[in-house]
Amino acid sequence: MNSHTRPDPDALQALRVIIPTRNEQFALPRVLDDLQAQTGVRLRISVVDGESTDQTVRLAQSRGHEVIVAPPGRGRQLNCGWRSCTEDVLLFLHADSHLASPNLLSEALAAWLPHASDTAGHFRLEFVDTPQPKPFFYRHLEAKTALNKPQSFNGDQGLLIHRTLLQRIGGFDESLPFLEDQTLGTAVRDLGGSFMTLPGVLQTSARRFETEGRLARYFAMLLIMCAREAGCTDFLRDAPGLYREQSATGPLRIAPLLQRLLHEAEQRPQTWPIVTRYLRENAWQLPALADSATHGRWRLRARFEENLEPWVRSFDTLDPAIARLLRWSFGRVAPVLLRRR
Repeated sequence: MNSHTRPDPDALQALRVIIPTRNEQFALPRVLDDLQAQTGVRLRISVVDGESTDQTVRLAQSRGHEVIVAPPGRGRQLNCGWRSCTEDVLLFLHADSHLASPNLLSEALAAWLPHASDTAGHFRLEFVDTPQPKPFFYRHLEAKTALNKPQSFNGDQGLLIHRTLLQRIGGFDESLPFLEDQTLGTAVRDLGGSFMTLPGVLQTSARRFETEGRLARYFAMLLIMCAREAGCTDFLRDAPGLYREQSATGPLRIAPLLQRLLHEAEQRPQTWPIVTRYLRENAWQLPALADSATHGRWRLRARFEENLEPWVRSFDTLDPAIARLLRWSFGRVAPVLLRRR
């Protein structure tokens, strides 16, 4: 075939891209432009809007894309999106994603399709709009997105998944305003499936960390995951400012969130033993942090997983004492430090 002959569009892999939005008039045009520039794939785009009050819907419609109006809440919006389309291959993207390469999706599909029946794909993240040189904080977060460790998948990494696997899972969890990505990641693994890191990089904005405060948002993420593990759903559902829409972000006050979680934890005696076990199971994050600091020179995470992780996971003798220490630390030490800051 002549090298200048354009491929038949009908012969290209069909891919439905689903983008949940709520007041994303400033971020949305860029990702739509990036998708328009993709080659080697046949795209259809659905913008699933959660009652935006800005120009998000008008912008999407002006570009000829399908707009689905859904109740706000990312899990509900994502479910409305994939259940309203017919394609088998689905890509879920956040509105502030940036596809820097025009071959990103075609190369991702080529790597993922042979494993699509039981594997979900995601991209390694690269944070943009960060101070330069890029702080270690962001370099560490970027490194973690390629590890495929349990509970390390987040929706801003993109999600490439086959309809049949998503149907087996039952779709996205709608019980909370967020965390649908974490719940889906757990469900994939519970079914015996896996995640793969797709070739290429998906860029995303650092705006939430920069506006809310890097350490404040990271500590809030720790509180979120601990609360999820312990079943503190009232905290996750009602805590003010815990996870605001991007357009409404500002400095994040940790002390009220921490006090709210501590109050609910006191009503649930098993909270601290559960949190202790969760932290023990995620001890790999400490050597991963050291690897990021040393640019992987010592391979500490790999050595930890080979030699120490099974022992740490099974070593529960000290859990009661550690649980008491955690309860005391969160209840006494953390609020004092936060007030001083």
